[in-house]
Amino acid sequence: MNIRPVIRTVGFLIVFIAVSMLLSVAVGLIYGEGDAGGIALAAAVTAAIGLAAIYLNRGWKDLGSREGFAVVTFGWLMMSLCGSLPYLFTGAIPSVTDAFFESTSGFTTTGASILTEIEPLPHGVLFWRSFTHWIGGMGIIVFSIAILPFLGVGGMQMFKAESPGPTADKLTPRIRGTAEILWVVYVLFTAAEIVLLIAGGMSWFDAACHAFGTMATGGFSTKTASIGHYDSAYFEWVITFFMFAAGVSFSLHYFALRGKLKRYWQSAEFRFFLAAIVAAIAIVTIYRLADGIPFPDALRETAFQVVSIGTTTGYATADFETWHVFTQILLVALMLMGGMAGSTGGGIKAIRVLVLLQQARIELHKLIHPQTVYVIRVGRKVLQQSTVQNVLAFFLLYALLFGLGSLAMAMLGMDHITSMIGTIACLSNIGPGLGEVGPADNYAFIPTAGKWILAFLMIAGRLEIFTVLVLLTKTYWERV
Repeated sequence: MNIRPVIRTVGFLIVFIAVSMLLSVAVGLIYGEGDAGGIALAAAVTAAIGLAAIYLNRGWKDLGSREGFAVVTFGWLMMSLCGSLPYLFTGAIPSVTDAFFESTSGFTTTGASILTEIEPLPHGVLFWRSFTHWIGGMGIIVFSIAILPFLGVGGMQMFKAESPGPTADKLTPRIRGTAEILWVVYVLFTAAEIVLLIAGGMSWFDAACHAFGTMATGGFSTKTASIGHYDSAYFEWVITFFMFAAGVSFSLHYFALRGKLKRYWQSAEFRFFLAAIVAAIAIVTIYRLADGIPFPDALRETAFQVVSIGTTTGYATADFETWHVFTQILLVALMLMGGMAGSTGGGIKAIRVLVLLQQARIELHKLIHPQTVYVIRVGRKVLQQSTVQNVLAFFLLYALLFGLGSLAMAMLGMDHITSMIGTIACLSNIGPGLGEVGPADNYAFIPTAGKWILAFLMIAGRLEIFTVLVLLTKTYWERV
């Protein structure tokens, strides 16, 4: 691997992060709470790091597949490191470990937080915290491909490494055109949600921050009590709709905006994802009714929480740890699955679950008819065996990281529920879980080593595991 074009490309990404901080500087100046200077200093330091990386490696442009994986992984690592500077320089989060954890959680759209109180933070810092969600939501690498033609040769390699799901769909012949389309759709949905939230009486600041968290399926709120702070049916239904939209493939949204609404129902993955969400809402609502909750409230509370967990957004309006144990297990199952491929959601992805279920059915049939040749179809498309093997390998690696992460948390003193569900919550980029990291809790109590482990799991989960773990193999570093 040629490291110099990797450093140069990551330098451009770091410069973009520095420029992004200027929006938070502006917000800090508007509210005059004394945080603008710290964020501006963070932007200056970040820009200096990026420009130095570009200047010292000028002339190195060509990127191959190996370099593409390195750019994505090291790019996210450096974004998280630089993204922690506004917290450190403003004093909002004085601990390096905590600042890095919060920054990583933001960019990976996990939503796990070490903060115990949100409202005391200055507006500039809160805006940066939510904006990291929005940047990470569709992927900084994809955005860079759309606006920075210098990536050239390495564009497709990075897109494949960055894009969620087992495959990266190209909507246009040129990868840059695909990235532009996805980001236009992303911006349109974000703007629409902001307008609707403001129309319901939410301030422009809160509306923007919550829209960033919604469309990125992130979950950072400007309120300690999350969306439950507002106790508003209107806000909850609006956010529920956009959370579901964010959990659906943005390729389908693109076709819908072009008038091809039938593409939704033609997608086997969409039908499966929709069925899972609707079934979960129906089941949990029945349990909530049995608890004596009136139907309108039970449906609203359940729909919001199921969609929030099912899309790995992580917003909360209720402490679902107080719900029936069966409903908690159902929510954990949704955490594992996550949204659709091509969405901003985390988790294993609905398409992979669908493939795994079909593969399991085939193996059962083979016991009776061992000579029969079976194929796996997703809709009308027959999947290649290599794709099926990729899904099986992903599931194995996911299970391996889950097991190792759970053991590591247990070794650090966490109880079994917190260890296992906390690991799932970070690996699936969901944030709130059960035990001591439930929706009414936070990650502040996690030991320092545990926070670094969970931060690694966040990045691995956000980058679909393969992209990160391939850098740890001997083959990757061998000379070709």
